[in-house]
Amino acid sequence: MIVSFFDPIGITDISPGSRPRDTHKNIRTLKGYQKTPNHPPVMASTYLSLHYHIVFGTKDRIPLINASWRPALHEYIGGIIKGLGGVPEKIGGVENHVHLLIGLKSTHCLADFVRELKKASTSWIREQTKLGEKFTWQGGYAAFTVSATSLESVRDYIAKQEEHHRVKSFREELVAMLEKAGIPYDAKYLE
Repeated sequence: MIVSFFDPIGITDISPGSRPRDTHKNIRTLKGYQKTPNHPPVMASTYLSLHYHIVFGTKDRIPLINASWRPALHEYIGGIIKGLGGVPEKIGGVENHVHLLIGLKSTHCLADFVRELKKASTSWIREQTKLGEKFTWQGGYAAFTVSATSLESVRDYIAKQEEHHRVKSFREELVAMLEKAGIPYDAKYLE
C-alpha cells in the first residue's frame, strides 16, 4: 500500500519499509522561496468584500418610525453597526421599515449581528420616543449580498426610499427584491 500526501515541493510516497524524503528540507525550501527577490511572497493576509443589504420592518408593518426622529434613529443604527465591528455604508427607510447597506468581517455571523442590531435599536426607540413597549421590530429580516460593483446603485436605492414608497408598498418592494434574488418565500409571512 502506498500513501501519498502533498508537500510544498512535490508528492512524497510513504510505503511500508521505505523512508520518506526529508520534508523539513522541503519546508526550508518553501521558506527560501518566499524570501527570493525574483518571486513574490505568499499572500500573508485575508482580503474581503462582504457587503449586505439588510431590510427589516416594524412588527405588523405598523408605521411607528416618525419622520421627526427617523434621522436620529438611522444615525444611532450606524453607531450600533460600528460598535459591533461592521461598517455602515448607507441607512435609510420610511415609517415601517429600514434598509441598511453594511460591510461585515468574515468573523461576523449575520444572524447574530442583526439580532444585536435590532435589540439595541429597539431599546433606543423605547427610551427616546413615547412609544415605549409599543415598539417592536418584526421577527425576521431579508439580507442580500451586494457586489462591490453594485454598491453605488444600492446606496442610491436606499437614499430614495421615501420617493420610492410613494408608489410601492413595503410588501411589494420586498416581494420584488426576493424574486429578483431568486429567494423562495411563503406569502403568509409577508402579511
